[in-house]
Amino acid sequence: MNMPCRNLEAAPRRPWYLVQTKPNAFRIAERNLLRQDIHVFCPTLTVTQRHGARFRNAIRQLFPGYLFIQFNGPAPLWHRVNSTYGVSRLIAFADQPATVPHHLVDGLRQRCDYSGLLAPAETLAPGDRVRVLSGPFANFVATVESLDPQQRVWILLDCIGGTMKVEISRHALQNA
Repeated sequence: MNMPCRNLEAAPRRPWYLVQTKPNAFRIAERNLLRQDIHVFCPTLTVTQRHGARFRNAIRQLFPGYLFIQFNGPAPLWHRVNSTYGVSRLIAFADQPATVPHHLVDGLRQRCDYSGLLAPAETLAPGDRVRVLSGPFANFVATVESLDPQQRVWILLDCIGGTMKVEISRHALQNA
């Protein structure tokens, strides 16, 4: 299930707004906002879920139920956004749509690849303590042993009274 970031080439200095989507209507809201020539940005991440004895990776929204939007035209019509299928409401305070700080959205967009997947921000070095984010060792804390240029990392896991060396993708780790 892929939830892409759309229109990443959005104009950088126009304000960003936050839209709350209806339950399970993310794709409907995204599709209908894009049809209205509104830029949509929704960062996602990979999570590991356990189903019985198996583990599955799934793509999930970083902010479930919310989308960042940016208008192309000079005067956005708020009622159009609020009446879009799949949209619950445009987040507003005192009857004025709330803008999202540019540095927040720009920082997320820089870490997001074209498919919308959020990349880890930190760099790793041998000896760092890391938490495994996905796979059968999800939520384990380990020590980085070595790294290679292809984003593969060798970690040392303490399991069952011993140390085990495991090769894992850089995207499946975060600093502990």
